Amino acid sequence: MTIPDFTFKSRIRADVLAMHAYAVQDARGMVKLDAMENPHSLPIRLQAELGARLGALALNRYPAGRINELRFALARYARCPDGFDLMLGNGSDELISLLALACAVPPSQANGGKKAVVLAPVPGFVMYAMSAQLQGLEFVGVPLTADFELDEAGMLQAIRQHRPAITYLAYPNNPTANLWDDEVIERVILAAGAQGGLVVIDEAYQPFAGKSYLGRLSGHRHVLLLRTLSKFGLAGIRLGYLMGRTDLIAEVDKVRPPYNISVLNAEAALFALEHQDVFEAKALDICEQRALILEALAKLPGVQAYPSQANMLLVRVPDAQKTFDGMAARGVLVKNVSKMHPLLAQCLRLTVGTADENRQMLAALEASL
Repeated sequence: MTIPDFTFKSRIRADVLAMHAYAVQDARGMVKLDAMENPHSLPIRLQAELGARLGALALNRYPAGRINELRFALARYARCPDGFDLMLGNGSDELISLLALACAVPPSQANGGKKAVVLAPVPGFVMYAMSAQLQGLEFVGVPLTADFELDEAGMLQAIRQHRPAITYLAYPNNPTANLWDDEVIERVILAAGAQGGLVVIDEAYQPFAGKSYLGRLSGHRHVLLLRTLSKFGLAGIRLGYLMGRTDLIAEVDKVRPPYNISVLNAEAALFALEHQDVFEAKALDICEQRALILEALAKLPGVQAYPSQANMLLVRVPDAQKTFDGMAARGVLVKNVSKMHPLLAQCLRLTVGTADENRQMLAALEASL
């Protein structure tokens, strides 16, 4: 029997072959200010305490009861309302993918032969569109206004036209770092609910925003709150959580892989929650540093800095690629977002670092303009 030449591409979806992988920049030897990470490491004393706890774990056993203890601890920390529950994910990325999987209703006569739709303002977090594509849903992006506000008329029209299964609203948004108008958000939420869709409020940057949608969450059966511990200071452990009405969470939870949270991740998160005052102090420092950076940026000619309620700042410069390359040559890595969307032309995204990192970043930026 003759075996034909093996061509792996014939077995991989055409849309996957055509897409670009999520790119992670090489940060070796650089001041790393490209990924909105918390720049503060654990104090030495807490490192030793955590190491001892992790070393004592039963790594030969699957995660079990300790995961539920983490769920309860997170519910207390996040002030989960009565009648609501939490679902844990390996980062918020996994939860976004699981939501798409749960809502990927196939085309049929009942839905007019159309794919289910995920809708979000753009520019926004790239995983909303990527997860929709990979799970077989259609992604619809509604452009923000020129000053990065929600286009209310555009959002309402898109909701009427596409009847999205999921509408994402980042609070604040990435990469624009701003909070949108609460009344506009509420009207979008009501419109999506009237079409039978879910709304996910993504609060990845809540530690720096000074406000949350949590107080209004119980007023809607179709709204979910998405958060991550990455910006809290635990990007390395990959832990996110989704909050919603108990019956809704129970349905979405059916598509979650068993044991998706490792005992190491769970124990590290529990340890952090026991020392949340340390992490809250770090968030306060980041907010103070953000204000200092904004003051410094206002003095740089040719630089337009936008308001921020996150741990990042969006700036527009005369030549984004030249400035990015110049900063990298000076040992500072930021994110060039100028090609992500036309609204971001000539824009860079700067993560807020430590005081020393921020001084290096500002010096590199000024020298590279």
